Amino acid sequence: MNYFRLLFRSLISRMLLLTMLSVIVAQTISSFFWVNQFAESEEKSVLLNANNLAENALSTISFFQDLPLQYRHLVLEQLRDLGGSRFFVSLNSEKININPIPDSPLKNEVLSTVENVLRRRIPEANKLVIEFSHPDDLHVLKNDILLKDLPPSWGAYTLIIPSVKPPILVLQIEMAEQEWLYLAAILPPPYLLSEKSLISAQQVVNLMFTTALLLIFIYLLFYKQTKPLQELAMSVSEMSIDLDQKPLKEQGASEIVAATRAFNRMQQKLQRYIQDREILFRSISHDLKTPITRLRLRAELLDSEEQTESFNHDLDDLEMLVKGALQTVKDTDIHENIQEVDVLKLLEQISSSQPDNIKIIAKKVGLYRGKPLALKRCLANLIDNGVKYGGWVQVYIVDSAESLQIVIQDNGPGIPADELDKIFVPYRRLHDDEYGYGLGLGISRNIIHAHNGQLHLLNRDQGGLEVIITLPRIYKSTLV
Repeated sequence: MNYFRLLFRSLISRMLLLTMLSVIVAQTISSFFWVNQFAESEEKSVLLNANNLAENALSTISFFQDLPLQYRHLVLEQLRDLGGSRFFVSLNSEKININPIPDSPLKNEVLSTVENVLRRRIPEANKLVIEFSHPDDLHVLKNDILLKDLPPSWGAYTLIIPSVKPPILVLQIEMAEQEWLYLAAILPPPYLLSEKSLISAQQVVNLMFTTALLLIFIYLLFYKQTKPLQELAMSVSEMSIDLDQKPLKEQGASEIVAATRAFNRMQQKLQRYIQDREILFRSISHDLKTPITRLRLRAELLDSEEQTESFNHDLDDLEMLVKGALQTVKDTDIHENIQEVDVLKLLEQISSSQPDNIKIIAKKVGLYRGKPLALKRCLANLIDNGVKYGGWVQVYIVDSAESLQIVIQDNGPGIPADELDKIFVPYRRLHDDEYGYGLGLGISRNIIHAHNGQLHLLNRDQGGLEVIITLPRIYKSTLV
């Protein structure tokens, strides 16, 4: 069931499946009504032909009954020579055994019709045998002689139609003791004595051919119509990483054009908002440097060294906040295009500076669509922290069709449980290092969030910290 859902999860595949099922159901229903109507008309024709054939047979039987016994064989020879009857006629000394064709309701109805007509003139005392036989298995004259073995001059050709081989109606009437009148004839078309089928083999071939052509045309049509929708889905997925991508071309159906136009407008508004916010933030942070420098100079002019030192301490804190704000904007808001990133190669570049302290464990890793510089800055920050506080780092990569997971483990002191969520807050620090502002983890998590991923911190049972990064593979087409 899951395989079936995966196979038909796209719009085109579902439309093709729906079209195929619709064609099959429609053709089956129409064929059912057509076959029934056609079969009913054919059955009426068959019964009418059977009634006419029985009337002709009755005339032939009456003619031979009225003939003197010594003239019957003479008349038979004349009939064979002149071809003056639609029946193959013979006078046999025994009843010929007939191998009947399979029974069917129509066959029984035809036999009943012929018998009812013949019994009008033939007394019940006369034995009457009526049956259908296949032409290749029809016995004539004697039980060991087949129709196909007779020479053409005997009139056998009137019962053989090689291309169709219709069943042959055989009538046998006992004229006297050891004297049987044998009549054989083909019913006029249609030859409809077998069970009717809902859909014939030819109809199945036509249905398959028609359905295949229809599916090809529908696929080409919907592929062209869903291509703008596919591009829209891709752009929506990548907008969280690349807000500066080009506006989409408005094309396709009116509904898709409306959705594309709305997306372009939303993206333009977000671009203007982010750009205005960035300019304002950079301007404020930059402009604060000048008054800080002035205040630092004026602090040197104070008479009290204690006040000067206190004043400089406050200015250092303020300057650290300004530098941290500028670094946050610079490191988080990286303007670069989305491209295929070889994450394993990225990690090898990071570990090349400290090969003894960083171990990478990974099998085959596929390319990931993202911003390479941002990902490299994020991973480098996390790995450097692990080496700094734990001495060594192990990096595991687990790749799947749905996500790319990167696990970074170190052997450091870890993070207190009550600080695991607070550590991402800007300027939150657990160590009094000379370098750093307490912004690294927050920036790293923002970069992962920008890729629609998740970053979690866990304390290992055997000691150390474990960083789990999960990056979803949502930037590949799912509409094919």
